[in-house]
Amino acid sequence: MTGGEVAGILVAVFWAILVSFLAVVLVRLAQTLRATTKLVADVTEQAVPLLADASATVRSAQTQLDRVDAIASDVQEVTSNASALSTTVASTFGGPLVKVAAFGYGVRRAMSRDKTDEPPARVRRTVVVGRTVPAPRRRKQKG
Repeated sequence: MTGGEVAGILVAVFWAILVSFLAVVLVRLAQTLRATTKLVADVTEQAVPLLADASATVRSAQTQLDRVDAIASDVQEVTSNASALSTTVASTFGGPLVKVAAFGYGVRRAMSRDKTDEPPARVRRTVVVGRTVPAPRRRKQKG
């Protein structure tokens, strides 16, 4: 064998090894791609129903929030109406009721007074360690 033939055989062996190595790499890459495709299909198969359920849950929550918002606005309206009503009642009946009460108090006080127009005498009492002792009785002086 000549040197050129040996070099040709070495090049052919090198190319055979290189092609074999590339074939193994391509087979492994094909297996990896098949496994990845299957994994993506499984994830998609499970994710689509989950996303549909999540979307339905979000829609339901939005509906409930809308209802709560409507209830809150109704409560606010009722509160403002009650405030306006209490203000109206206080302004309409408050003044006259105070005047009637004051008049009644004045009439009672006038009716309870003696004919001498003297205010009733207050009874003095002495407090001794938590007990009330009546004031001494006054004796009428003979005159």
